[in-house]
Amino acid sequence: MPFCRRTPLKFSDRLRHALMPKKGYRRILGYYRLRIMRIGGSPHAVAAGLAVGVVSAWTPFLGLHILFAIPIAYVLGGSMVAAALGTTFANPVTCPIIWPLSWEIGEFLFGHDVVAGKSIDLAALFSHLDISQLWRPILEPMLIGSLPPGIVSGILVYAVTYCGIRSFRNRRLQRLTARAGTLKSVRTGVEA
Repeated sequence: MPFCRRTPLKFSDRLRHALMPKKGYRRILGYYRLRIMRIGGSPHAVAAGLAVGVVSAWTPFLGLHILFAIPIAYVLGGSMVAAALGTTFANPVTCPIIWPLSWEIGEFLFGHDVVAGKSIDLAALFSHLDISQLWRPILEPMLIGSLPPGIVSGILVYAVTYCGIRSFRNRRLQRLTARAGTLKSVRTGVEA
């Protein structure tokens, strides 16, 4: 392999690089920002696809977010590539925040008392692996509780992405027209 390391990294080094990249999170976020800005389609399509992906990332069905996001983005006229990128909002850094938050919001919406320090015996629930026993105490409140923050974050992502893509493309168009104007003046100057 031409681009492999001579000595492979140990597991602990790979884990450390995954949690804290050498070049930092700013570079990763900048990379994703440019990827989103350069997706083809109208600003509405890209923003709608990204918003749908973020909303589906709030649901508790890990691994199925893309399967939810792509058809919904298609129906709304959004970019399916942007929807797939939006689902990366649910990642190992954000899931420990998303899941308890959506469960507590769901418990609140159902009118159940959310007691501080309340715990669920997950070992007992998973020992039988019966979905009907998992649905009521965990999945149902998480699904219902994921809707309010998902919709709010989807609206915010749509607005920020739409405005960002429009300004990015307008600045790019201005640069290209300025460059074309200087090229035209150089050509007419050479011909004269």
